[in-house]
Amino acid sequence: MNYRHAYHAGNFADVLKHSVLFALIEALQAKATPFGFIDTHSGSGCYALDGFEASKTGEYKDGIVRLLFPDLHQPQEHSAALPPLLRRWLDSILKLPGNEQGLKLYPGSPLQVARAMRDIDSAQLCELHTEEAERLRELFHRDHRVHVHQRDGYEALKSFIPPQEKRGLVLIDPPYEAQESEYRVIEKALKLALLRWPTGMYALWYPIKLRSQVQPFHRWLQRCGARRVLRAELLVHPDDSPLRLNGSGMVIINAPWKLDDTLREPMRAMSRLLSQDKPAQWRLDWLVQDTAS
Repeated sequence: MNYRHAYHAGNFADVLKHSVLFALIEALQAKATPFGFIDTHSGSGCYALDGFEASKTGEYKDGIVRLLFPDLHQPQEHSAALPPLLRRWLDSILKLPGNEQGLKLYPGSPLQVARAMRDIDSAQLCELHTEEAERLRELFHRDHRVHVHQRDGYEALKSFIPPQEKRGLVLIDPPYEAQESEYRVIEKALKLALLRWPTGMYALWYPIKLRSQVQPFHRWLQRCGARRVLRAELLVHPDDSPLRLNGSGMVIINAPWKLDDTLREPMRAMSRLLSQDKPAQWRLDWLVQDTAS
């Protein structure tokens, strides 16, 4: 595997992805009935920010650290209290065992969701690569709610949806090693998934380098047949260079009611705190909106 998320854990793209994911889990927990979580590309589950990989890139310093220590990155007269959603999310990270004396570990999506799950909920975690899957199994070997599968996550969707709980969330967060062709793989998997579970919630993360690379995927989403598709994007650089990660986005198919209202202030705060050379840009809009709901 060429891509190792340990080099990028806690960066600005993770901040967007995981704050949105946190909002989705809170929305699922608003109902007393259980939910199932399916992660198609789980990674190893937890990352040491003082380890070799994270220390080499230091990307987390322009991501999670900027939210935890906002006064270090902007004049005090411009500082403002974090929106409650971001504060709850950050508190959940600081409560991770190992972070008692400060931020040392950054939890990936599987661990963040597992720590928020109730005893009645479940998670199916897919990771194809052996070393990452072994770390994932070690992390969750005592958690009866979490099931780790060393298999292709796209292929596994056929087996895992709909979940036995009949409600829940699928997270699709591939490393995009295949570049633009990854979108075609995602579209194929989603087409089948929506046929099997049309009411399911699907959250997809994507990188933004050139805007032209993302536009065909957005057009496909607009005609995929879903009744609601929400888009959230954060750009720390202009989307005009293929040589770096300029931003990232999340699209949520069958997004919870009023999720856009939930995310608006957190998105505005993240754009302020994560700005680098130029002010960060953000977008929160509906690619498809069911006007009847």
